[in-house]
Amino acid sequence: MVKEPVRVLVTGAAGQIGYALVPMIARGVMLGADQPVILHMLDIPPAAEALNGVKMELVDAAFPLLKGVVATTDVVEACTGVNVAVMVGGFPRKEGMERKDVMSKNVSIYKSQASALEQHAAPNCKVLVVANPANTNALILKEFAPSIPAKNITCLTRLDHNRALGQISEKLNVQVSDVKNVIIWGNHSSSQYPDVNHATVMTPSGEKPVRELVKDDAWLNGEFITTVQQRGAAIIKARKLSSALSAASAACDHIRDWVLGTPEGTWVSMGVYSDGSYNAPAGVIYSFPVTCKNGEWTIVQGLAIDEFSRKKLDLTGQELTEEKELAYSCLS
Repeated sequence: MVKEPVRVLVTGAAGQIGYALVPMIARGVMLGADQPVILHMLDIPPAAEALNGVKMELVDAAFPLLKGVVATTDVVEACTGVNVAVMVGGFPRKEGMERKDVMSKNVSIYKSQASALEQHAAPNCKVLVVANPANTNALILKEFAPSIPAKNITCLTRLDHNRALGQISEKLNVQVSDVKNVIIWGNHSSSQYPDVNHATVMTPSGEKPVRELVKDDAWLNGEFITTVQQRGAAIIKARKLSSALSAASAACDHIRDWVLGTPEGTWVSMGVYSDGSYNAPAGVIYSFPVTCKNGEWTIVQGLAIDEFSRKKLDLTGQELTEEKELAYSCLS
């Protein structure tokens, strides 16, 4: 039986991440090789011509799964009937700008997009915020779209999760697919805590803890953490542009696992509305280890948190609480 097409919104679709992301969605990387899609692409009026160019290329690629393309600068048209919304568009921080200035610009963008999604998206629309500050942009969206269930609004920390998997795989010279259950705790910022205390590697003699195989706690508690935390900046330094390909790929991973489920015994990192698990602050969007089944995520409970980790979880939680206060001050 042929499946009904799923409508997927990408905002900021003419930008770098958008340009990397839309062909992945059209090829079935996000929702599966048997799931037809209709792409809704939104960008700002100055990018309208570039957006139309992306639409032309999507037509030229003749993707069998792509059943339609909406390319628009109108937020209502973009949000109408969408089942999945990937919010890539935002206001980037420019040199000399204060954090509050960036926050204020993004608060107004996410406030208006929240209203459009709430009024026009399909019921049970799943939302993934990619644009930074991702956790707080997602929180603003949640606040201004009260009828969208809080569990349906998430932010991207899968990029950091994948970066952590990549670093362990490189260090141990193993396949990245054999490494699992790293965790990104907290904020998608340099305060995030990449945690390997529960991570394992599949070896010829079975699953082994990452710490046991690496045998270098100084590296795992130091350079490994800072490399993952600052990887975005390292890519900007190397490419003179921010990471796009890896961010687009991580967005596909995030939605795919959320919709289609995580493999048995494997968890992933997602920024979700905190219920206070692991003594994280409640009422912010915080990255936790989650498993997904039947389109729902569940925070993995009962993991031991050592003293070193506790401090890191608290630090990133404190930053998120401060960001929330800053964002709310932009509303008053």
